[in-house]
Amino acid sequence: MEMEQLLSMGFSSELAAQALAATGGKSTLKATEWILSHKSSNPNPNQNQNPNPSPPPFQPKLDRFFHLHTKLSTSPSSPEPTATAPSIHTVPEHDPDDDSTTPSPLHNKRQKLQHPKPTIQLGKTDRTHEPLSERMRPRTVFEVVGQEHILGNNSLLHSAIDRNRIPSIIFWGPPGTGKTSIAKSIVNSAQDRSMYRFVSLSAVTCGVKDVRDAVEEARKMRVKNNKRTVLFVDEVHRFNKSQQDSFLPVIEDGSIVFMGATTENPSFHLITPLLSRCRVLTLNPLKPHHIETLLKRSVNDNEKGLSQSVGMRVDVKDDAIQFLSMNCDGDARVALNALEISATTAAARVADNQLEQNGSFAVVTVDDVKEALQCKHLAYDKAGEEHYNLISALHKSMRGSDADAAIYWLARMLEGGEEPLYIARRLIRFASEDVGLADPLALNQAVACYQACHFLGIPECNVILAQCAAYLALAPKSISVYRAIGSAQKVVRESVGQNEGVPLHLRNAPTKLMRELGYGKDYIYPPDNPSSSTQSYLPPSLLGYKFLDWPDQNSTQQ
Repeated sequence: MEMEQLLSMGFSSELAAQALAATGGKSTLKATEWILSHKSSNPNPNQNQNPNPSPPPFQPKLDRFFHLHTKLSTSPSSPEPTATAPSIHTVPEHDPDDDSTTPSPLHNKRQKLQHPKPTIQLGKTDRTHEPLSERMRPRTVFEVVGQEHILGNNSLLHSAIDRNRIPSIIFWGPPGTGKTSIAKSIVNSAQDRSMYRFVSLSAVTCGVKDVRDAVEEARKMRVKNNKRTVLFVDEVHRFNKSQQDSFLPVIEDGSIVFMGATTENPSFHLITPLLSRCRVLTLNPLKPHHIETLLKRSVNDNEKGLSQSVGMRVDVKDDAIQFLSMNCDGDARVALNALEISATTAAARVADNQLEQNGSFAVVTVDDVKEALQCKHLAYDKAGEEHYNLISALHKSMRGSDADAAIYWLARMLEGGEEPLYIARRLIRFASEDVGLADPLALNQAVACYQACHFLGIPECNVILAQCAAYLALAPKSISVYRAIGSAQKVVRESVGQNEGVPLHLRNAPTKLMRELGYGKDYIYPPDNPSSSTQSYLPPSLLGYKFLDWPDQNSTQQ
């Protein structure tokens, strides 16, 4: 690849091969610098044999290839590649003393390349364009804020770090709670950091091939330097079953120390063999005081904190920090990114007032934070675990006849963006499962609620859902029907051999042949014999079996 690029810029294959050999063969930029510096410091050895050498050809592709504006190093005699690429000097293609010759437009463009270009420092990483949340990641576990239940003095992680025996771990928790940060800080906090190397992959962008390459490199490092590789896979739940299977043998034989991060319940999204080889550590949403600590740390850090984002000193009001810590729903990434946007707004306001030349600083107010946050951040995933947690809370609140709690959980789901028809369907189910015969009109209410939500949609249907939820919460409860159908289905499933046929007197007899076979014989028509109680309706083996436990008088609680 590098050879083809050098040839496409017009260099000879011999010269390109020498440059790649001298610079390691992995960087086209270094090879080009080597060629140009050696051309300027080492004259052509054949120039005595050819006193009139032709001028070197102009390389118009070079500047377009690099898209860099650099200037010639101040030490042209040094044979080593410099930190900056040399500038390009063109050779005139016409006689400068010939006034009759008009420079071509191409020559005019080439002359512009002779202007000095600003120097670009190579090899340095500019972190000012990284998000604030990325720059402020903790370097060791002692800088991690929150999650004391897994980072305490007697915790598994603390003991593993002290003994240099890091186990395979799966971090499970909501976004912005420190899964990636803790994984990186564990390696940095090890007693002997030289024993481990950290390799990070994302299940969103990589596949089994990338995992195999990382494992192969880990085995080479283990043999060569006796260094273990910690392979961290973010969003590991996105791997399918066969992809997750690829981790099993390398975790088993110790080729890697596996660390995975997931926002989904591992019981549902990760295979059992992988779970048996790893310890699952649950991370909790950060508390407001944890978020406040992180925000103040970013404000006070002059090296990689908030001031680096806007290029000036930033002061954040206490009420702004408090508002942000209370409205990010325990997500540190949301809080830090919103603070960075707020600081940008404040810095732009300073620039508009033309006060920066007087040494002024940006002041972030609560209004800036509200503008950056737009609305309160809610942790909700319509296809994830939080979806089922909230609908479960709504169902149990109505079952416990707590209308206030039911309306609260309903509001949480609506504000999180839940589909209202899904909620209405769950209310219909509740009307029969938990209210049932105690208030048969509850089912009518729930079906009407679904139809009204279908007609109106969001946001108008929120009141209809709240009315139905409150009605069901306050209604009398009976689970007799729910238990009855459960018992009947159990009997059908667990019956020995083939289920019994329908008794002859209960069968329909639309034809003469069926009547001759005894279908419908001895059937007693109840409207004509209301006092008759001798007729049975269950199969012979189930005579007297009671599925529905319902008293003669209505009861509000069964």
